[in-house]
Amino acid sequence: MALKDQIKFGISLPHRSPDPIDVATIRHVAQRAEALGFSDLWVTENTLDHVNCFDPVVILTYAAAVTSKIRVGCSVVVLAVHSPLMLAHQWACMDQISGGRVILGAGLGREHHYRQFEVPVDGRVRRFREEIELIKALWTEETISYDGKFYHLNDEPMWPKPVQKPRPPIWMGVGHPDAVRRTAKLADGWMGSGGSRIADFAASVPILKEALAANGRDTTNFPISKRIFMAVDEDPAVARRELLRWFTDVYRNPPGTDTCGIHGTPEQVRARLEEMVGMGANHLMLNPVSRYAEQVEALAEIVGLK
Repeated sequence: MALKDQIKFGISLPHRSPDPIDVATIRHVAQRAEALGFSDLWVTENTLDHVNCFDPVVILTYAAAVTSKIRVGCSVVVLAVHSPLMLAHQWACMDQISGGRVILGAGLGREHHYRQFEVPVDGRVRRFREEIELIKALWTEETISYDGKFYHLNDEPMWPKPVQKPRPPIWMGVGHPDAVRRTAKLADGWMGSGGSRIADFAASVPILKEALAANGRDTTNFPISKRIFMAVDEDPAVARRELLRWFTDVYRNPPGTDTCGIHGTPEQVRARLEEMVGMGANHLMLNPVSRYAEQVEALAEIVGLK
């Protein structure tokens, strides 16, 4: 059975790279991914970065404008560095422009986000919960009243509302067991980060499923995914060299080449993806790190889309 008949596959847009990114390549990958049948296009958010990285709202709006049906998402937007009011409005507008195709991935962020943006660390989990609650309310209620510890609104409106009803899905991308359990309560999907180990993904899936069941959630159709940085080539040494450069220059974590990413010949990559399906993934986000136009074709063939 082809992999595409077992799970859904998204693909990353070219948006973060140690090399310059050509807008024509972004457009080509977006349009080819749609034509080939990938389910969604993804980016990350890295504002103060040591490599090139496009803003997620800008690039996803562009991708939505040059496509017509493929979904667009960010995994993840760090809520702590944004106003939830502004973010809710931006993503509602993007949902309108795209015709109801957005997926918002939301994250707590790491230490450097709080340092760089001068956001207090104290109470960050409580603040995150309030931000999620506010975004959901702004997307679904005609007027919003909210009285939290960090945020307060009194009968305020926000328009336009998203196209998707009751609202766009919110995914989370966290790895700590407590955060995975929080996902089961607050989110509509989960995507393990690209920098996390595949072994950690395998360990997180049963924790998530147990928490979903405890919260009365659907354990079968809840999206369970992972971003996978990857490189495919008929010469496995070439594929590994390309992925090693990514994990060295971008993540500054050379061992992640083998523990977090997937590289090799088409047959080797297919076997590794099948392993991840066996771990419980029902969606995988494939993130080529170079030769984007070539890689989207190779990955489509590997998963059975062509």
